[in-house]
Amino acid sequence: MKLSQVKAILKDVKTISFQLPDNSLVPSHFHVTEVGEITKRFIDCGGTVRKETVVNFQLWNANDYDHRLHPEKLLKIIELSEKTLAIENNEIEVEYQGTTIQKFGLDFDGNQFLLTTKQTDCLAKDACGIPAEKPKVRLSEMSAQSCCSPKSGCC
Repeated sequence: MKLSQVKAILKDVKTISFQLPDNSLVPSHFHVTEVGEITKRFIDCGGTVRKETVVNFQLWNANDYDHRLHPEKLLKIIELSEKTLAIENNEIEVEYQGTTIQKFGLDFDGNQFLLTTKQTDCLAKDACGIPAEKPKVRLSEMSAQSCCSPKSGCC
């Protein structure tokens, strides 16, 4: 989800809630302690130089049970960060404290924000020797015309 999408949603909702991938909710007394931009420059295993930039939200649970972050307040924080830090309309990455600092993607289901799991991946499969995944074929679905007979010499 991009920053512009979050801003549009915040203009329409009355409350903010975040659901973790295990379906539990971030406690309602959370705070957004950071809105920033993170740029990562790196070389993949195939030798290609790459750059990724994300907008980062850091969620934190305080012992302050009397205050809740309202949509208009978060929108003001985002707008201030855009103006002050020249943040662009990039994908959102959310940091949240689990057993360690966890990083999530962000989605919205119409009612609440969803923290989505992120996966690692090889960005240079063709350059570092990772074979392409072979298509899975069910032998029971193959017709006799598409198969070689054992004595045909084609196999």
